[in-house]
Amino acid sequence: MKLSKRFAALGLSLVMVLALAACGNDSADATPTPAQGTEQGGDTTPAPDDGGDTADEGLRIAIVTSPNTVDDGSFNEDNYNGILNFIASRGDIDTVTALQEQTGDSAAVAQMVSDIIADYDVLVTTGFQSAAIGPVAQDNPDKYFILVDTFPTDAEGVTIEGGLDNVYAMQFAEQEGGFFAGVAAAMETQSGKVAVVTGQPFPSNVNYQYGFESGVNYANTHLGASAEIVELASYAGVDTTGTNVGGNYTGNFVDEAAGKTLGEALIREGVDIMFVAAGGSGNGVFAAAKESGTCMVIGCDVDQYDDGANGDSNIILTSALKNMAINVERQLNAIVDGTFEGGNYTLDASTDSTGYVSAEGRQQLSQETLDALAELYPQVKDGTIVPASGSNGYTPEEFPGL
Repeated sequence: MKLSKRFAALGLSLVMVLALAACGNDSADATPTPAQGTEQGGDTTPAPDDGGDTADEGLRIAIVTSPNTVDDGSFNEDNYNGILNFIASRGDIDTVTALQEQTGDSAAVAQMVSDIIADYDVLVTTGFQSAAIGPVAQDNPDKYFILVDTFPTDAEGVTIEGGLDNVYAMQFAEQEGGFFAGVAAAMETQSGKVAVVTGQPFPSNVNYQYGFESGVNYANTHLGASAEIVELASYAGVDTTGTNVGGNYTGNFVDEAAGKTLGEALIREGVDIMFVAAGGSGNGVFAAAKESGTCMVIGCDVDQYDDGANGDSNIILTSALKNMAINVERQLNAIVDGTFEGGNYTLDASTDSTGYVSAEGRQQLSQETLDALAELYPQVKDGTIVPASGSNGYTPEEFPGL
């Protein structure tokens, strides 16, 4: 694991607070604005034509999302908020344009970035599909790139080991957030049946799935829980290596109807807590949970408590976090202050980049569960517990710490 020396530990309490800033609705410094850019239906922020010292005159930043927009209430919005926080901290001398590549095709993402690269100083690209920008970055060494959830690949689609000098590529140990979600679900379920719903079996989603299953198994083994993980065979996923990973996959990140259908099917099986990592498709799962009156949801990536409002109640139990906004903001600041170091980085609890929401009023966990999670967090942080992921060689039934 390669970690930048710039990342000092922020403390567990900050991990929980960051979610509130990341979702934007409760922070004066990170209030989401309508998506900019013609691809996202708003007015394009014009990129300045003149050059000059960007540290003094401002950075021209573009964020390219695929397939959802920067107002998706989750993954892309959190990354966008990191840019907005940076801009606000600098007195609004920088500009950002938000663009959506709608197909989700990696070649199309690379082509869009290639088409616009001349107009910007920094390109922030989000999602597994953005890996293909590697050749574009190599051809434009004077431009900065921030990749989220993937590492760059070469023209043959092979990961560039060690990364590129002008590309800060971050992946996250999603299995850690999934682990906390699994422990919470197992300890809080009333029906004894829990499930994880994801979009497509990209590495980040498989990490969430395996981490969740690891957490349920841990709680069953050590914390007196007795929870069954429900998987529907017709929704099993096949990962990028061709391996059937099971789980419950909607098939994409944009189909709310598909998400609702899957959510309803799991509820009919008796599931009363679902961990949802499915982007826009997850909104359909939320709808199914709200209509059921019997099911609660664990949010993903950011604090999704506001999305759980259901009349005078709320369906959100807690949310699993990966703190993208603060890491995007850090790299933009590094560009300005001259400390930017390109490379491939995996961010985890040791840099407070993963966690869960424990703030009062933003979750509905019992004190017993909160206490258990508080004891487990430092064990995950120091490597005593290593939840299974799609690539670390462990399984949800056998991992260090179980």
